[in-house]
Amino acid sequence: MSDPQKHEGFTFDDVSVVMGTYNEEEAIDAVLSDVERVTDGRAEIVCVDGSTDRTPEIAREHGARVIRQEPEGYGVAVRAALLAAERPVVVTTDCDDTYPMEQLPAFLDAINEGYDVVSGDRLYYGAQAMPELNRWGNRAFAALASLLLGERVHDTTTGMRAYRKEVFEHISWTENTGLSAELLVRPLVRGYRVKEIPIAYDERLGETKLDPLSGGAAIAKSIAKVALQERLRRIVRGPSPPSR
Repeated sequence: MSDPQKHEGFTFDDVSVVMGTYNEEEAIDAVLSDVERVTDGRAEIVCVDGSTDRTPEIAREHGARVIRQEPEGYGVAVRAALLAAERPVVVTTDCDDTYPMEQLPAFLDAINEGYDVVSGDRLYYGAQAMPELNRWGNRAFAALASLLLGERVHDTTTGMRAYRKEVFEHISWTENTGLSAELLVRPLVRGYRVKEIPIAYDERLGETKLDPLSGGAAIAKSIAKVALQERLRRIVRGPSPPSR
């Protein structure tokens, strides 16, 4: 993960917080309330939603921009949310109240230090609220990515990251279940400045939508596919660090 070189004076007026939502009425009020409290209501909030419950209504009550979409999976929704963001710094999060919005200032500080991607490492503190099978699976994903990339990665599938908008505008994204891993792997191989920072991880509100076995297999496949694609691309084109 290369060193940053440039400082920008971004504030929460420059931040979009985006998420895909699907039947999260138990958690969305808490999540969006936390975003509003931490950012003093200054961040844009974008939800790409396929819910059949009150999730979109609750989001609109918080001033979020809700984009309705037929349910097509995690990656399709998050990719649409990323591309719909209108501000230069974009933060992804899940809408299940597992991620600490209190860390948003630290993420923004790291972007201002010159990092292009800031990724929350849930495993640093142990992630004891995470089901054990998921916890070991995420460690395995990180080990696989580290092996294929040739550098240490700690948490490939975290849902909480901050990006300079140009990062995801300049890359074609192909994965669905494995999008969270792809959103880390492709920028790393392409020379973007990436920083992982430890974050706490809480027990989710509401029911999980991802089957740990089939979902885990899809994520592992995505990591291998994307890492090998990017390594081959680099061999063919040579190293090409992103310009600013």
